[in-house]
Parts: sequence; structure tokens; C-alpha cells
Amino acid sequence: MIGTESGLVARWRIATLPVTSATITTRPITRRLDAHSFALMTTRAFAFSFGVTLVAAIAAPALVSARCDAQSAPAASLGIFRGHDDVGRPSVLGAGSVRYDAATRTYAITGGGANMWATSDHFHYVWIKVSGDVSLEATVRFVATSPSTGTPDPHRKACLVIRQSLDSDSPYADAATHGDGLTSLQWRAEKGAVTHEVQTDLVRPTRLRVEKRGDFVSMSVASDGGAMRPAGGAAKLTLSGDYYIGLAVSAHDTTRLETAEFSRVALTRLPRVSGPTTLVSTLETISLRSRDRRVAYVVRQPERIESPTWFPDSTRTLYFNTRGRLYRVQADVPGRPVNPRRLASPEEVGLGLQAEIHGGHLVSRDGRLWAIGDESPSPSGTLSSVIIVVPANGGTPRRVTPPGRSYVHGWAPDGSRLAFTGVRGGNLDVFTVAADGSAEARLTTHAARDDGPEYSPDGQFIYFHSSRTGRSQIWRMRADGTEAEQLTNDELDNRFAHVSPDGKSLVFLSSEPGAEGGPALGDVALRIMTLATRRIEAIAQLTGGQGTINANSWSPDGEYLAFVSYQVVRARSE
Repeated sequence: MIGTESGLVARWRIATLPVTSATITTRPITRRLDAHSFALMTTRAFAFSFGVTLVAAIAAPALVSARCDAQSAPAASLGIFRGHDDVGRPSVLGAGSVRYDAATRTYAITGGGANMWATSDHFHYVWIKVSGDVSLEATVRFVATSPSTGTPDPHRKACLVIRQSLDSDSPYADAATHGDGLTSLQWRAEKGAVTHEVQTDLVRPTRLRVEKRGDFVSMSVASDGGAMRPAGGAAKLTLSGDYYIGLAVSAHDTTRLETAEFSRVALTRLPRVSGPTTLVSTLETISLRSRDRRVAYVVRQPERIESPTWFPDSTRTLYFNTRGRLYRVQADVPGRPVNPRRLASPEEVGLGLQAEIHGGHLVSRDGRLWAIGDESPSPSGTLSSVIIVVPANGGTPRRVTPPGRSYVHGWAPDGSRLAFTGVRGGNLDVFTVAADGSAEARLTTHAARDDGPEYSPDGQFIYFHSSRTGRSQIWRMRADGTEAEQLTNDELDNRFAHVSPDGKSLVFLSSEPGAEGGPALGDVALRIMTLATRRIEAIAQLTGGQGTINANSWSPDGEYLAFVSYQVVRARSE
């Protein structure tokens, strides 16, 4: 039985839009913008524009215009913005409002409303309409609450918001700081859909930036006096034509009004990323129930971090590799209290090895043994990868594959064997080998590429991906290599199938057909299959590829998945 999708995910497609300049949508008014409003910014995605009121595709003073279909405040009193509205249902205390101090370029916005979440939003919004790629940033703090009695809701929100429309159920994305310090990138991908979020690992940042490039929206954050840094993660949001961008406040309580101050507000057009670039790698966790995400670790460096996998205990420890070394970090997960004492900065894990680790590292299900792919150059300088087994608590390493090219992917449930891919006779096929290096068995002999083998939790099957039908699809076979069965058959390339701890679900990576072995970096989707019905759903869309989920990254309790997403950004000049 071949897996198929249903409903709105009948087929996941990737849209790549060109990066364009921002255009302010306006009608004539009778004043000129101040000099700050015409500062032309030529920085790229993560450059700062502190103190600049408006940055647009304008090179000299000129008349601009505004949509004035907003509430009471005229455009002249809104600085760079052109309207303000209550979106959804306001507080029972009355409508929201905005005060703009032109001397300090500061906005004090008061808003009510039940929330900005789920399938509809209720808040006060100060906005301008634009098109193309832009960023908006501000220093944000809550300054007042009404009535003076009672307690403000800890989930009240002050946000930098991008929206398709002013409908309460509009597609949107925002950088939202909450009253309790939680800060998230939130989004609703389609009109009336459920909101999801990526929670940053920085609590109570003081400055936020929301940035739209093509079909992806991301967030950056900074603490007092600190430099702006990527918060990690990005949301796929496809907008059509002009859209709204601006500042918002929601009380998260229909009986209250909350006021937040937005200072040093900067709206910037974003040129195409060109010249020297680098990567932002984000280690994330996602709830398989809510589809919300949380950042565990973010790093900006040319080398990607890769292949997250959980240690099989309750400490929420994740292992990943980068720059040829193995590291560990502890993760907070969506929907659970944060651990203020977690290991937040990665710690190198030596295991007593002198190995070059590039994607191959797996711990046995009892936590006693590690299998490591060592890609150290051979004495002759030729490409080499061998598999080494080493005790987790230290001990003598043991090489279990011959010199050549072998790539580890899965442990048998009892720790007795390893599943791996090997190049033998110039062909990439699936093999197993005993943990002591004996009894290597070749399970596939097809001329096509067979890769990514992984045992099912009961040890009865091995899941893998194969291009034997022309595109890379997910397959499974008996643990002895018999009864091969195709599980997916669609127009996408599907790779790196990982089975849930209960054996009922399968997560894999999907991309448009392309390079053999999958995209090094591109638009991808994490998808999940219910094995009993073969129903497939998309659970996240991101920029990813090699390294995103090369290893099994289900949490031990089966409630979460770890993965790595990437962003290409301009390299800083040193």
C-alpha cells in the first residue's frame, strides 16, 4: 500500500520567489517625511538600522502617500505608519489606541483582545502596507496596564507583525514578546489555519526584528546593550501582492487593556543576499502533537551542525556533530517548563577517539554503546569512512567495517547489529554487521542508490530510501533483506526515514527532485506517515537538507522530534 496525502497536504510544493525591493503603498498627503525617513539602507539580512525611522527604495526627499482608512489618528501622527485598527474583537473597556512621540520616534500602543493565537487574532495594530522583502525592528517593553487592579495576563503580547490582511483569521507571522518573557516567532500559514510558533532560547530580549525574505519569515533578538542575533528557525509564509507590516499589542484578556512602548523603530528594505555568505544553523525541537517548535541552540558559522539524536534517558540531551567533532546540549521542548539549569552551550564529547565525525553518530537504545562514522582521510589521502563502536562510558574503540566507505545509520534494538550503507564495487547498498565487526551481510544489490537504513523498534524490518524507481522514495524490507516494499510514491524525493519509538509512525525528509543524495541546502519539508493507514502529513517546512535529520531524532518518549534548520546570511566582515 503506497502512502498518500489528504486534505490541504495532498501535495507539498516548494515555491521560490525572487527577492525584490520594498514598495510603500500610499495615497497623496500634504507633508514631506523628515530626513530620517529617507535614509537609504543597503545592508543585508542581519545588518542593523538603529535610529532610522524608515528605510525604503527612496534616494531623495519626495512626496509619499498613505492609506488613511484607519481609526482616529491621521497619518501625520503615526510616523512611518499609515493607519491603526483594532483587529478582531477589542477589549470590553473600549478600542485600542496609539500615541506617537515624533521627538523620540517612540510609539505607545494600547490594545485589548483575547489573544493572537489559534485560528483568529484580537489586538490593536499600527501598520503600513508594503511589498517585497523587508525587516521591522524595535526595542519593546510593557509600560502600563488597565484597570490598575487585578493582574495582567502573563501571555499578553507586544509584537512586530506581518499580515496579509486585517481579517482576524488572516495569514500572518510575528515576532512576539510575552509578559512573562517568552519570545516566539509565530505564524498562521493559511487563512483560518491554526497558529504555530518557534520559541527562542533567549528569555525577555529587549529588541526584536521580524524579517521577510521570499516565502520565509525569521526573527532576530537582542538583550540590553547586546548585538542582534538570529533567534533561530523560520516560518514559511506565502503572501500575495501588498501586505501589512507594523506594531501590535494584545492583552490576552478581554477585560483589560495593556500598553507597550516601541522605540527606535526601523523599517528596512532588504536587498538580495550576495557576496560572501555564511550559515545560521538552528537545532530545534518540535512537538508532534501541537507542531510548535523551540530552539535548543543557534550558531552562526560556515560549517553546518548536523544529525541531532537524543540520548535514551529523561535528560533531554541532544548530540550533534559539527567541524568533525561530536557535541551535546540539553533541549527545552515546546509546551513544557524551561530548565534554567540546562546545558545550553554545547559541550564537546570526546569518547576517547581521534575521529573526523561528519553525520555518523548513533547511540544504542540502552545507551551503552556509540557507533561513530570516522571520515578521517586514509593514509593515501583517498576518501574513507569507517564505523567505530565505543562504550559510552569510555573504553577501547573497535573498528567494525573494513577500510573504504561505510556510513552508519541504525542500531538493532538489542544492540547486537548495526545497519549501514557501504560502497562496495562502486555501488551504494544496505548492509548489516555485528557490533563486534563480524558477520557483515549485504542486504541490497540493486544498481540504484539504497541509503539510510534503520531498524524498526521490534527488529523485524529495516527502513531505507532508494532511487530504484527513478526518484528517491521510502522503502522497507525484512531484517534479512527479503520482501522489499515501497512505502511512498509521489513527485517528491523522500529520504532519511526514522521510525517512532512505538513503531507506529515514520518521519522523513522531502524535497523537490534534484541532486543525488538529496539537496545540500534548499526548501524541504518534514513529513510524517502513520504506518497503519499510510497517511502522510507535513509537519514543518524549512530550509534544510544534508544534516537536518540524518540520524533518528525522535525523543525517547515519542512526543518530540529534533532537527536542524538553516539560513543563508551575509558573512560579517572581520
